[in-house]
Amino acid sequence: MGFRVSMAAPFFYCSLIAIIIPPPVAEAKYKVYNTTMGILPHKINVHLVPHTHDDVGWLKTVDQYYAGANNSIRGACVQNVLDSVISALLDDKNRRFIYVEMAFFQRWWRQQSDTLKAKVRELVRSGQLEFINGGMCMHDEATPHYIDMIDQTTLGHRFLKHEFGQKPRVGWQIDPFGHSAVQAYLLGAELGFDSLFFARIDYQDRAKRKYDKSLEVVWQGSKSLGSSSQIFTGIFPVHYGPPDGFAFETNDVSSPIQDDVTLFDYNVKERVDDFVTAALTQANLTRTNHIMWTMGEDFRYQYALSWFRQMDKFIHYVNMDGRVNALYSTPSIYTEAKHAANEKWPLKTGDFFPYADRENAYWTGYFTSRPALKGYVRMMSGYILAARQLEFFKGRSNSGPNTDTLADALAIAQHHDAVSGTQRQHVAADYAMRLSIGYTEAEKVVASSLAILTESKLSTNPVTKFEQCPLLNISYCPPSEASLSNGKSLVVVAYNPLGWKRDEIIRIPVSSEGLIVRDSNGREIESQLIPISRASLITRNYHVKAYMGRSAGSSDKYWLAFSASVPPLGFSTYIVSSSRKTGSRSIVSKLSPSEGNGDNTIEVGQGNLKLLYTADEGKLISYSNSRNLVTEFAEQSYSYYAGYNGTDRVNQASGAYIFRPNGTFPLKPDGQVPLTVVQGPVLDEIHQQLNSWLHQVTRVYKEKEHAEVEFTIGPIPVDDGVGKEVTARIATSLRSNKTFYTDSNGRDFIKRERDYRSDWNLQVNQPIAGNYYPINLGIYLEDENLEFSVLVDRAVGATSLVDGQIELMLHRRLLHDDARGVGEALNEEVCVHNSCKGLMIQGKFYLRIDPRGEGAKWRRSFGQEVYSPLLLAFAEQDQDNWIESHVATFSAIDPSYCLPDNIAIITLQELENGKVLFRLAHLYETGEDKDYSVMAKVELRKLFLGKKISKVTEMNLSANQERSEMEKRRLDWRVEGPYKEHKAVRGGPIDPAKLLVELAPAEIRTFVVEFDYLGMFGS
Repeated sequence: MGFRVSMAAPFFYCSLIAIIIPPPVAEAKYKVYNTTMGILPHKINVHLVPHTHDDVGWLKTVDQYYAGANNSIRGACVQNVLDSVISALLDDKNRRFIYVEMAFFQRWWRQQSDTLKAKVRELVRSGQLEFINGGMCMHDEATPHYIDMIDQTTLGHRFLKHEFGQKPRVGWQIDPFGHSAVQAYLLGAELGFDSLFFARIDYQDRAKRKYDKSLEVVWQGSKSLGSSSQIFTGIFPVHYGPPDGFAFETNDVSSPIQDDVTLFDYNVKERVDDFVTAALTQANLTRTNHIMWTMGEDFRYQYALSWFRQMDKFIHYVNMDGRVNALYSTPSIYTEAKHAANEKWPLKTGDFFPYADRENAYWTGYFTSRPALKGYVRMMSGYILAARQLEFFKGRSNSGPNTDTLADALAIAQHHDAVSGTQRQHVAADYAMRLSIGYTEAEKVVASSLAILTESKLSTNPVTKFEQCPLLNISYCPPSEASLSNGKSLVVVAYNPLGWKRDEIIRIPVSSEGLIVRDSNGREIESQLIPISRASLITRNYHVKAYMGRSAGSSDKYWLAFSASVPPLGFSTYIVSSSRKTGSRSIVSKLSPSEGNGDNTIEVGQGNLKLLYTADEGKLISYSNSRNLVTEFAEQSYSYYAGYNGTDRVNQASGAYIFRPNGTFPLKPDGQVPLTVVQGPVLDEIHQQLNSWLHQVTRVYKEKEHAEVEFTIGPIPVDDGVGKEVTARIATSLRSNKTFYTDSNGRDFIKRERDYRSDWNLQVNQPIAGNYYPINLGIYLEDENLEFSVLVDRAVGATSLVDGQIELMLHRRLLHDDARGVGEALNEEVCVHNSCKGLMIQGKFYLRIDPRGEGAKWRRSFGQEVYSPLLLAFAEQDQDNWIESHVATFSAIDPSYCLPDNIAIITLQELENGKVLFRLAHLYETGEDKDYSVMAKVELRKLFLGKKISKVTEMNLSANQERSEMEKRRLDWRVEGPYKEHKAVRGGPIDPAKLLVELAPAEIRTFVVEFDYLGMFGS
């Protein structure tokens, strides 16, 4: 075969040669990049903000994330991030970086040499390293209580003040799944923050805000405090990472700037054009000539130079190009630039719940996810408040047992992947373990404090050893169950952490009948024995074995209930002993099956409140209060939503974050539900076993006007392959007109309207999930005549899908991951000897109906009692002489004084330096109650009986600066449109002579109090 040559071939060959001829040889050399540029007034300024978002636990535990352990789950090491960032900042004084999570930074800081610490302090002083937010974690905003949010922020701020003398100026809540009003005004403006930034808002809301340039707003979160507590708020246009194409971790796919002419792929012009295009696109979404690029993402900067090298180049070449101006910046610098522009900003009120990131993906499931963890966090929150008070009364020990370990554990538990319930199972167990360790140490503080406070000054007896019962909720309390034979008695000390006297029913498990209860004066008081139900015993025995590793024993037979009266910030003592006389003993409850009276109904309640049930079906049908003349139809039921079984974001599943129901199914019993009616002189109970995994006890106390519902749910059956989300519904005939009210972190109540958003025209895609809201305190409805309120004992999701009806989601067990990163189904189990079954939940909710305008009193006062229950401690005595040989009752407050009914002490904590951190909170909003939404006054001298106050300094909320200093620095923001200024009322300066504190509605005031001598209380 001959060889043929085409005439075109030589031309093609030459052309190819021309294409691949290298550029003229140039010498590669070191380049100096000019990164000194500041703000230019007549150009678009692109503020490059280098940051890393470091979750304080999520897929790995907090310590695994810090040390870089368990990297088979995710290659993340915060220790490497901080090492690398500090090195890169020291290399170039023009570079900047922000850091947020003090739980990580504190771990790192403690491991550094004094030499490096000095260098880091200089980085902070110069502004190269800036601390933003400054709490121990980036807390969730739906499921924490506001006191926990304050405490975790204070802990981080005190660390920064002590080590660096720094006060964070900016809120940085970039990842929580929706944003609360309390975050804006309380954990923002009241901290002294100039601004707040975040990423996650509803996808429909974001689209509208992009269109009308309202991603940046002035947010007034409090109706009561108005503009006096507003904050400039920025919402990122997409997420909290950089624009597409500008992420530079070593494994990112963005093209770096290749500016070495001796190498292939030289691309300076192309990358500068990309930068300018992205900047102009974002500039069209906001007001003024300043935009922020968040240069980082989750656990980025493990090799920081890979980021800083590229940012150095972009700043250098973009500014040489001259179309826009690029600079290293921080949110503080950005905020100052926005403020200097003197622009008018849209006004935002209310909150940013619920959050959806697409049509069928409402992040409202996590309001309830992991209800056991949520309940444990709430229990420990109330416990540490009381423990810190007792620690103060005794005198803090910096070396011995103290409350610090529990405070650290609670702080971490507020993280937006902790109390939210959106972490992996082993991480949830880690949070719970930390809380348990902290509780064990705090328990010693409580026991020793009570031992000292109860000890008579004349006593020669050894100090009493008090025991406590953290598993009292499942009727397990070894000291109260002990036999009281041979003249032994049980001593019960009830401590009240509230600032007002409270009368409450105490219930403890006991093993015998024939008991007598005496009060602090030795008088016999009325008491009642209630047989412990079979369902309660099953719960108790299984979980004691699971958590304690031992059998619970079979001695537990009854609940002993008696009425206690406990002074403010003090305790009362009760003695339980075997009765020596047949006519003097606790009354055993009368048990009767569901046999109705003549009209086939059963009435329970011996005081003002009466509940009426049908005898044949066991249904609640009526609620009546003889004092306020309220009689109302009431019905309670349970249902479950089938969890949608999707596999990805298109076919969206219900999971740890997302609630996507696939049908509603009432939980109807397989026949008649027998009611067990328990009646006695202290309380009545209705016991109902609704099915094999759902048991309920409804209690009506003789001296109370609310009903208490205790539910036990689980294990939720999933053998049919369907995940289930269990709800309780309480229906009334109130005409609530699609409107209901839910609390914001246990503080303000916010008006909700079904299928409506005030900020945009809502397109309804999920009419159930899209109407769920988080509650920490409660939810209520109203019409022209009545208010119907439900309070809860932990964070849950709640709604009103039908007028007159309230729905609570109490438990979730799901079989599919919802494709939001956790990579695990929300399928919690409890195991005993390698045999596992689904999680059982026991909890309570409380309901009450009042004439309209009168419900707030109960919600606020009883809500405080739910958050701060009586703390019970137990001791045994051999002889019947406790009252004579011990201090039987105590109050830290002047006996002639108590706090006003609208004021609560939310912090009483002795600090390491001997000073005392003290916070007072007004419980009511403006206009919430005709009697209590008023200015209140507190006399500090009468709160500290026997102690001489030498100095009181009012501070900002986190106590890292004086309030007056914060107010001087506060930025004044202009609001656009027809805006009628609401003049907020505030309490005046503290009177230094009278030490009188005023609190206006919704105010929280923080003080550092110094005493002439701070030792054991009363010494």
